[in-house]
Amino acid sequence: MKTMDPGEMAKRVGEGLLSFPVTHFGDNLEFKPKPYQAHIAWLLSYKPAGLFAAGGTGEFFSLTPTEFCAVVRAAVTQTAKQVPLVAGCGYGTAMAKEFAQAAEEAGADGILLLPPYLVGAEQAGLAAHVEAVCAATKLGVIMYNRDNAVLDDVSLERLCHRCPNLVGFKDGVGDIERMTRIYARLGDRLTYIGGLPTAETFALPYLELGVTTYSSAIFNFLPNFALDFYAAVRRRDHAAVFASLREFVLPYIQIRNRRKGYAVSIVKAGMKAIGRPAGPVRPPLTDLTEAELQELTKLIAGRS
Repeated sequence: MKTMDPGEMAKRVGEGLLSFPVTHFGDNLEFKPKPYQAHIAWLLSYKPAGLFAAGGTGEFFSLTPTEFCAVVRAAVTQTAKQVPLVAGCGYGTAMAKEFAQAAEEAGADGILLLPPYLVGAEQAGLAAHVEAVCAATKLGVIMYNRDNAVLDDVSLERLCHRCPNLVGFKDGVGDIERMTRIYARLGDRLTYIGGLPTAETFALPYLELGVTTYSSAIFNFLPNFALDFYAAVRRRDHAAVFASLREFVLPYIQIRNRRKGYAVSIVKAGMKAIGRPAGPVRPPLTDLTEAELQELTKLIAGRS
């Protein structure tokens, strides 16, 4: 199957809601490709604009290189070019280049470049890291701006000049001034993706800054709710957006915020709550308690 042109990939992921599937594990924490592919098939039936395999919600950080290749290949096979398939990528520069190349060999259409491992760095160092990964692949690259990898508007503009396949910018910081500077400087050179935990809370204000889409982890277990919420955001229906925030998203966030790492754990709990379990999270993450699972199940009831 032919790899998608970076510009085309970026255009398509910016046109609708993005699905970030969990990665299915068994009781011994082994990757389970068949239920993973069945989940992707179910997600695709709701027509997301793009699908991101082995991203943050997909526990990229817990996968070995061999497992990463297996996850991406399984997603590529099941997706079958119905939508762009973007693979996670990260760690230090040398490893990130290898992950990017492995994703390209596995048939992915793009790369979501996660922050490098552990260390903080100056703008020049971060830019060199991003440029090296872009040079290592023909795929379109979406840079995930968060944690220890936060580029400013000047650095990002320089990278856009030097890296034609840097086509997307996913924001996980929530700095309105920074996003304003970036969009004012770069306009439609990039596709902008909302990437804060439970991105629905930022979707409406970010729309005014050119962020036309976002990564919805909720899509994993409440696809209709996620799509309806996105549609309300795009038509700027403030009443509908804030009703959904009050009734579901903000109570959901209250559970998510109780423990570190619950941004992923609560998604797998949501899968279990609707009868489509994806197995446990891998250490160092921890699963929701039984009481928290029951609380979430009650919140989800009637919305699936």
